[in-house]
Amino acid sequence: MFQFLSSAWALLLGMGLLMVGNGLQSTLLAVRGEIEGFSTFEMSLVMSAYFVGFLGGSRLAPDMIRRVGHVRVFAALASFISAVLILYPTFTNPWIWVAGRVIIGFCFSGVYVTAESWLNNAATNENRGKALSLYLIVQMVGIVAAQGLLVVADPSGYVLFVIPSVLVSISFAPILLSISPTPAFEATKRMTLRRLVEISPLGAVGMLILGGAFSAQFGMSAVYGATVGLSLEKLSLFIATFYIGASVLQYPIGWLSDRMDRRLLIMIAALIAGIGAVIGMAFGTSYYMLLLAAFTVGGMTNPLYSLLLAYTNDYLEADDMAAASSGLVFINGMGAIAGPVITGWMMGLIGPPGFFLFIAILLVMVAGYAAYRMTKRAAPDVSETGVWAPVSPGSSVVAVEAAQEYAIDAAAEEDVSENAA
Repeated sequence: MFQFLSSAWALLLGMGLLMVGNGLQSTLLAVRGEIEGFSTFEMSLVMSAYFVGFLGGSRLAPDMIRRVGHVRVFAALASFISAVLILYPTFTNPWIWVAGRVIIGFCFSGVYVTAESWLNNAATNENRGKALSLYLIVQMVGIVAAQGLLVVADPSGYVLFVIPSVLVSISFAPILLSISPTPAFEATKRMTLRRLVEISPLGAVGMLILGGAFSAQFGMSAVYGATVGLSLEKLSLFIATFYIGASVLQYPIGWLSDRMDRRLLIMIAALIAGIGAVIGMAFGTSYYMLLLAAFTVGGMTNPLYSLLLAYTNDYLEADDMAAASSGLVFINGMGAIAGPVITGWMMGLIGPPGFFLFIAILLVMVAGYAAYRMTKRAAPDVSETGVWAPVSPGSSVVAVEAAQEYAIDAAAEEDVSENAA
């Protein structure tokens, strides 16, 4: 692990700064949009636009990297991110913000693909699982730290937009100046979505629904907080609590997933998250109940991504795991695009509780479908299932492929151990 840290510290530092910048700009736009008088539906379009760009970037970034290389792609996209962040307060128009968010989403996706390629290349078969865990921790710490920066200046001014722009500009300095070799980027064969659904209906449907739930959480929680009038200090803690919950509960859920029927765990986790959303909807006037709801929803929703990925792997051959990853990311992205828009519509229809109501409906759907799938085929023996690996819903297809590689390597090691015994 020390060898990995010595070669990847610059990547992890850069990615941490990127996550701070990304986490701050999303929350800041929600607060500034409230100040500027944007409607809830207009802000939902702004938040959804990020996922439109992110999905496009995940499809096009690999081709860009193959044409001009990792370094040029990373530097160019990070420069665009920094520029757009500065332009937000200059043009306070929702449609200009929508265009900016598409660009930001596209660029962040490409930057993640590039950086995660380097990260995966720095890891070995022996430490890839720990590398993924460390990367996830860096992501969560970055987003949580970003919320603390919300209170350092007036959101109606320019300073808070300058901070993420500077952080993004600084973030690619340690990466581009590191001595880590540039990895080769090879095309991964694709699996049709129809084939993916046939292999794992729960994995595919769960990823689609979860995309909507996660994007509502990531994109609209700040809009919700600003709409109900939370102070900046309370809003920043409210947003941070979603990711604190994810950090605390990710590994216990992962531990359980390797020791029981994953469909049952998916159902239980989704139900608990749904109950958390109901608490937020019913008792949203109490700030402490809001924090409890955020911790529960974030703590259960984020680990579901890794859990659905591990469950899908249980029905895939090792040669097909990498091919399935792009399909799973695409399906999740399609759900993510719709999530903020539907959330905004529901908040406009019934008020702020519509935020939690939409998340609750989606999570109950996941739980119900998991229960239904349990009646359709027997679960594989726990001893024959793949290994869980931590992945954030905000990661690119490269991190998902790395998790797939880790599952393949772990399965191969188990086979060797069994044969030796």
